[in-house]
Amino acid sequence: MTENHQENMPSRQRRRFPGISSRAYEHPADRSALVALRRLSGFDTVFKALSGLLPERSLRLLFLSDSVRVSDVQFAHLHDMLRDACHILDLEKVPPMYVTQDPKPNAMCIGLDEPIIVVTTGLVELLDEEEMRAVVGHEVGHALSGHAVYRTILLFLTSLAVKIAWIPLGNVAIMAIVTALREWFRKSELSADRAGLLAGQDLQASMRGLMKIAGGNHLHEMNVDAFLAQADEYEKGGDLRDSVLKILNVLPRTHPFTTVRAAELKKWSESRDYQRIMDGHYPRRSEDKDTSVTGSLRESAGHYAESVRTSKDPLMKLVGDIAGGAGDLAGDLGGKLRNRFGGGNGDGGGGDTEGKDGASEDGGKG
Repeated sequence: MTENHQENMPSRQRRRFPGISSRAYEHPADRSALVALRRLSGFDTVFKALSGLLPERSLRLLFLSDSVRVSDVQFAHLHDMLRDACHILDLEKVPPMYVTQDPKPNAMCIGLDEPIIVVTTGLVELLDEEEMRAVVGHEVGHALSGHAVYRTILLFLTSLAVKIAWIPLGNVAIMAIVTALREWFRKSELSADRAGLLAGQDLQASMRGLMKIAGGNHLHEMNVDAFLAQADEYEKGGDLRDSVLKILNVLPRTHPFTTVRAAELKKWSESRDYQRIMDGHYPRRSEDKDTSVTGSLRESAGHYAESVRTSKDPLMKLVGDIAGGAGDLAGDLGGKLRNRFGGGNGDGGGGDTEGKDGASEDGGKG
């Protein structure tokens, strides 16, 4: 163990989650997007090639030489938060963490062999201690989930796509993978937000941090309820044209919109799943090898179906209505066919057409 957890108890009493698996907090859409990404034609080939080509040692040397490494004597308060988060989420090896000069608030977890965490000065100056604690837990969640590898490849491919954009069709395949990586990464941010809440165990601090990232250090001018109301208005507002514009707006982004993240996190904090984790009932890493891939896919599919069913977005409502109508039609046709070719024989071929139709409708609903 690189850092002794016994010496690194949290600064205030927080619940710890020994042996917790990342499955406990991973958003279902995160897992399904990653499965879809791995199934993308050419991804495995590109992934294996880049894993050997990416200049990870150079990347580490760059941060070592041109950023400030967090330690007991440099940004000691961040070092304490990092050790606390690793202690709470039971990440045995504490990843190195750097502060880099950049006025834009940002943080990332990158690396192929081992993750490293980088936070910008803009973020450090923007957030208070509890808000920053949630961010550090967020990045530790990325490390625990193994997200750093894909994030590193996304950064490299994004840069590469720009460099070869002049080649006819040269960046088409790369941009397809970049688009798929971005879709996965946006979903992975929802998982990491949950990890940040588990590490900080302060929902209001998590909400404040997201509000500050959206609106700057003006909390006295902001309101959590009004901020969450923006997410609701964003989801259900407008018509089908707005739905298309939302998709176009989010495609180039690596992160979901901040109001959406806040709404998703608050919803999860009020869920039974979150309460079960806080009560000590959660999947363990020791059980990961026995986890059914089919079960995970089924859970993800169920999540998407529920999202479409409950969504207030005009396009998603249309998709749900079409899917529901198709399902009703299929059930109705199936019932009629069963009655015509099978069910009628069961009751001696008797009964009128109306009776058969009535039975088929009941069967379709059942």
